Amino acid sequence: QLRLVESGGGLVQLGGSLRLSCAGSGFTLDDYTVGWFRQAPGKEREGVSCISSASSTTYADSVKGRFTISRDNAKNTRYLQMNSLKPEDTAIYYCAASPGYGLGSRYDYWGQGTQVTVSS
Repeated sequence: QLRLVESGGGLVQLGGSLRLSCAGSGFTLDDYTVGWFRQAPGKEREGVSCISSASSTTYADSVKGRFTISRDNAKNTRYLQMNSLKPEDTAIYYCAASPGYGLGSRYDYWGQGTQVTVSS
């Protein structure tokens, strides 16, 4: 069974940091681009960042300079380090895997999501 499991969400104050994890099971993430997406209440889902199998990275303008995506192949896990968090970063964060590249490509596998809440 192919699964992605996110963890690391929580409640943090303005300016704080969180690190989200996305662990793959049943398949190797090395063969996929892994992306992070978020959806706030009443808003459409948006792409945040992705990392390719060759470690190329992409970031949404809203998170550039604050978020960093990384990988640990040995653990079959991808991370999203989020610094200088703002209330507008509050959302459910999902990781997903795509055979293509980029935040606009087709993502075939999705995790269940983890809530991030930033208080002011």
